[in-house]
Amino acid sequence: MTQGLHTPKLSVVILFLSIFTIFGLQAPAKAQDGQVLVEAAFNYLRDKASVSLVKMTVHRPDWQRVVTIKAWTLGEKESLFTIIAPPKDNGNGTLKKGREMWMYNPKVNRVIKLPPSMMSQSWMGSDFSNNDLAKSDNLINEYTHAVTGTETHEGKTVYIIESIPKPKAPEVWGMQRLKIREDNIFLEQAFYDEDLKLVKILNFMEIQTMDGKLYPKKWIMQKADEKGKYTIVEHKMITFKESLPAGFFTLSNLKNPRR
Repeated sequence: MTQGLHTPKLSVVILFLSIFTIFGLQAPAKAQDGQVLVEAAFNYLRDKASVSLVKMTVHRPDWQRVVTIKAWTLGEKESLFTIIAPPKDNGNGTLKKGREMWMYNPKVNRVIKLPPSMMSQSWMGSDFSNNDLAKSDNLINEYTHAVTGTETHEGKTVYIIESIPKPKAPEVWGMQRLKIREDNIFLEQAFYDEDLKLVKILNFMEIQTMDGKLYPKKWIMQKADEKGKYTIVEHKMITFKESLPAGFFTLSNLKNPRR
């Protein structure tokens, strides 16, 4: 009776089940690793809260525009941006709360809530769209992430991740390809359309210590098929905080930010 339990047929079944169990456990783990990497990098980039001063340069083949922006962020969903230079643009601001956005123009003293039809338009004339700001946390919640390879950068492992929108997710991108270093630093974010054609790339450069931690000082967003058009965001200062005052991200503060 005991020998009957070890027939060749049963041994094959046991081997098959063992292989199935091993690979069945490994596949979700790999997918989960991608999710963990993206969440960790996103949270590292934004931290709990931050206050920063950035110079944004919008470059075109025949002209260039430079503005200085004060920015506040809280967690994954709230941010406030206001232009402080040049003087003619001083006070123009953008408020983001969740997936809703408002813009303020001090010349007409008017706050406008952006409708869905305007979300794909350029933000402040740059190569960043309103959607890029409003859906910043969608990368975490609306995509599935899979590690597809690795490379090295400054002696550290870099994970290459393909991020695919979940079924019925309200996304305009067919895929995003990310490069995240082992110390949670974003190096690249590439955006592809529904036909998986590259549209634009955001590169994170000049990694240096800012407010006590390594941080990419310069971000460059460039269209894939228009080499002379790009936007540079350079952090002149950034301070990471545990929180910001209650009620900071409001329409009244959009019009008169606490500087």
